[in-house]
Amino acid sequence: MSTAAPAQPPVTISNRDRTINLLTQIWSWLFLIGLIAFFSFAGEGFFSIRNFGNILVSGTLIILMALGQTFVIITGGIDLSIGWTVGLSSVVTARVMRDLSDGGVEVIPAILIGVVFGLLVALIPGIVNGILIARIRIPPFIATLGMFGIVRGAAFLLTDGQNVIGNIDSSVRDVLRLVGNGSLLYNIPDFGIAWLSQPPDLTREQLRALQRLAPYPVLIVAVIIVIMAFVLARTQFGRHTYAIGGNAEAARRAGINVSRHLITIYIISALMAGIAGVLHVFRFTAGAPQAGESALLDSVAAVVIGGTSLFGGEGRISGSVVGALIIAVLGTGLVILNIDALWQFVIVGCIIIVAVLVNQVQSYLENRQAHHE
Repeated sequence: MSTAAPAQPPVTISNRDRTINLLTQIWSWLFLIGLIAFFSFAGEGFFSIRNFGNILVSGTLIILMALGQTFVIITGGIDLSIGWTVGLSSVVTARVMRDLSDGGVEVIPAILIGVVFGLLVALIPGIVNGILIARIRIPPFIATLGMFGIVRGAAFLLTDGQNVIGNIDSSVRDVLRLVGNGSLLYNIPDFGIAWLSQPPDLTREQLRALQRLAPYPVLIVAVIIVIMAFVLARTQFGRHTYAIGGNAEAARRAGINVSRHLITIYIISALMAGIAGVLHVFRFTAGAPQAGESALLDSVAAVVIGGTSLFGGEGRISGSVVGALIIAVLGTGLVILNIDALWQFVIVGCIIIVAVLVNQVQSYLENRQAHHE
């Protein structure tokens, strides 16, 4: 005669734990809202459509780099080469455009060919990184650090030691400015709404008050964000990314081609850097080897602040975008308050530490709940 096992008491989670768990998931959103509110009250001119548009445009670089970095860090890796991949892509893009336009090629073909070359050259570091990490088993930090130096050197060699490539034909510059600094929709005081392009013959006061309601770089990056979020959250590729980050060996035993997947991940990271480099050329009508140098650590910070675990297996695109916006808002807010911009490094460093602590608290609560179950 068998005896039934005693029924297990239901798992109960205290209201305090529920509250803490909720706060650990949404703290970055709350921090962003609080940051905007603080600068809006403390800084004159911060809370305006014009300023928010500038913040979004300036944040596109960090966002693009953070998108690729999110995939990489979820797998338990890191990509230190993307900062200089941005620069290399911008240099190649600008140089091809300049040389083709000087050679008599029409404006639009010259620009399109330049974009293609800029993106293709950006893929090379990603492919090499992926092979070194996935096939040869070199740790991601070492492999991408080595590529950091190689790409940096290549970017400067292509410019003959100059920081910026200039002398792009004026007709090419006009098209670049239209995309890089233009907007789908403008609001002009005492004039009204304008579509597609900025109206000519505006007064100095109207130009000063001009509001870009839908900047083209922001729209381009928004589309990329949606695509990347869908891939990570809704596709088999995204599920495999999480699986590899959680336990690469278990993923391999489950039939996932881990090596091929990791190579693809680093190619995606490089592609995002390449797009950032191309957009840099459109915004500034020039290529700069150091275009993404300062944004490298910001991209890592954005991913960590957004809740992606440095140990792999956890992370969301939306969180990384919020993290990037926090950094962009912080930089603009400090300038408006006339505070030394170097304080941004200190503040971002503190935020990173808080983000890691929050991640640890969240992991602790999840482990405790799993233990009780």
